[in-house]
Amino acid sequence: MTDPFGFLKVPRRPVPARPVEERLGDWREVHAGQALLPLVSEQAGRCMDCGIPFCHTGCPLGNLVPEWNAYAASGDWHAAYERLHATNNFPEFTGRLCPAPCEDACVLAINADPVTIKNVEQAIADEGRRRGYAMPRPPERRSGRTVAVIGSGPAGLAAAQQLTRAGHSVVVHERSDRFGGLLRYGIPDFKLEKVHLDRRIEQMRAEGTAFAAGADIGGAVGAAELRSRCDAVVVAVGAGERRELPVTGRALGGIHQAVDYLTCANRVREGDYARSPLSAEGRHVVIVGGGDTGSDCLGTALRQGALSVVQLDINPEPGAARADGEPWPVYPKVYRISHAHEEARGRGGRDPRLFSCATLHFEGDAAGRVRALHLSAVESAGRSPLAGTEQEIPAELVLLALGFSGPERSGGLCEQLGLRLDGSGNFARDAAFSAVGGHAPGVFVAGDAGRGQSLVVWAIAEGRAAAAAVDRYLTGSTALPTPVAAHDVPMTALGRMRYGDR
Repeated sequence: MTDPFGFLKVPRRPVPARPVEERLGDWREVHAGQALLPLVSEQAGRCMDCGIPFCHTGCPLGNLVPEWNAYAASGDWHAAYERLHATNNFPEFTGRLCPAPCEDACVLAINADPVTIKNVEQAIADEGRRRGYAMPRPPERRSGRTVAVIGSGPAGLAAAQQLTRAGHSVVVHERSDRFGGLLRYGIPDFKLEKVHLDRRIEQMRAEGTAFAAGADIGGAVGAAELRSRCDAVVVAVGAGERRELPVTGRALGGIHQAVDYLTCANRVREGDYARSPLSAEGRHVVIVGGGDTGSDCLGTALRQGALSVVQLDINPEPGAARADGEPWPVYPKVYRISHAHEEARGRGGRDPRLFSCATLHFEGDAAGRVRALHLSAVESAGRSPLAGTEQEIPAELVLLALGFSGPERSGGLCEQLGLRLDGSGNFARDAAFSAVGGHAPGVFVAGDAGRGQSLVVWAIAEGRAAAAAVDRYLTGSTALPTPVAAHDVPMTALGRMRYGDR
């Protein structure tokens, strides 16, 4: 273990991001090229001998945080890498993208600053790759069973890797031209450079997983026919049904869904475009939505050279401390600053977000393009507009970052596999990830397609758990881990854990 008094001797010190002006001039990750190990090893040493590590429970993967902290603190990177991968297929993804509920569940967070778990996780993953630890792990023998995974986001990739390593023949079917789902086209390079995704896919190929791009299952490729050719199917298509903003002026030019905007920007990085067809360059940009996708749009617009960027959030501005209804170790809704918000502050001197406000309507110019957005403040309880608070702001590019309401309804996949929707608009499934209402057994649902939009760490956990369910269905038993059940939920103030309320 680490020094049990390390947290008393060493203050929390997160890995600093590159200077704002520097990173706004490129698309590299905000921490790119920095020497992490001395700082990370010292910070890992703050992990205390707490007895009951609630960080395990804050993370749906059940990551063995104290163990790999101890190895990182002593510089045993191989052991740290092995313990990290014991519960997580892709820690280089979660170390960059996850909001780290494990840190808010750290015992130190009760009355002090928690361990920088996310920084340590990323450093272990990157150092392990640099040292050559990320070797393919093909199965020793094959089962003769075949599995089709539909979707190549984090849930689909995790399920595919687990099932391949269990000896099954797995093909990952992806509708797009490249693999990774939102990791590829929804996440900007300054958060996740795609080289990390490419390396994992190549590792999976070397292990025996096959990949099929441009495979529109339910469209050009019949889902029922695919099911008849395979022993099992995992549906991991994500939550792609976009929420809309039904206000006057929505049809004006220059108003786009955030995912389309981010996809275009990422395709520039992939070399598909010389310049994004939805560029923010030289425009007044308004982002409607206060979540992570909105923050990604903000960082992208700043790098493209927007004249101004405003982000609208219908929710009230959170406080700096936990509310009484969100006690430790619950992941609290508090005021947080993303790297993109920090960049906007560095350029404009203020937080670009406007809280407790809603869009009333859009106003266009003679050419039919948006020129202004009319908004008003809202009351916190019912989010109704408050009279006398209306204002107009310039808007030449509007990005709707309102989230998603479950998997896409169109395309034929749902009908051809006989899937049903639950009360939240997700594909219905039982606690063991088996689809409810399918025409045939052996269809499983993993990730956001069954849970609704969630965190990357939940997607990987679901992929691992669904793989165990598939393995058990195919062979009668499984040695694969099951970190979560399909209906598990994060911790809440009522004491519900992810292990309860099935």
